Amino acid sequence: MAILKFSASAVAAQIAHARACKTFLPNWNGPVDRPALILIVGNGVHLRSNGIDGTTTRIVTTEQADPSFAFADGMNPFRDTDWMAQRRMAFRDLTGQFYTDILEDVQLLIDRGRGAIRLATDGHSIRVFVRRASDYLIGGTYEVPSGLGGTFRVILKDACDTFAIVQNCGNCEDFDAMQPYRVPLDALMETDDQRVA
Repeated sequence: MAILKFSASAVAAQIAHARACKTFLPNWNGPVDRPALILIVGNGVHLRSNGIDGTTTRIVTTEQADPSFAFADGMNPFRDTDWMAQRRMAFRDLTGQFYTDILEDVQLLIDRGRGAIRLATDGHSIRVFVRRASDYLIGGTYEVPSGLGGTFRVILKDACDTFAIVQNCGNCEDFDAMQPYRVPLDALMETDDQRVA
């Protein structure tokens, strides 16, 4: 999972453009009849309007980018020298364009005065990520997906805005003996008891 951070003002400009248009770029299922944001992973990583207004004749591609699009922090080919490495860390070799359904959620955050918009993506799904590391209780107990189809109960050791360091606690002895490990921040799930006994 990757957390992508965008300037709220740049995203707001793309939303305003989309809402000002009467026709829209089609998605894989055919024609689209409403404003949306498209995430492009290619020459940088950016959000752009799906609107067609005659000011550009370009169809969205992964090869071309425009400096006016809303680029993810660290993934702007017009400004960041290591944008390709950053893109590869977030998406591996995956490139393409992804229609999203996040426009209204993002607009709500912009209206609330957020200076940055953060999206969580696993390469196939894109969602607005609202929580920050400071929203979690260090030393609190949470659950995280186990990779085996269930969950592990963990103690939160440390967190930044993209990942958390956790230690298994309250599972079976073998799992609890594991060293602390890193999980995506949005993998932490609330439990009823947030404090360790």
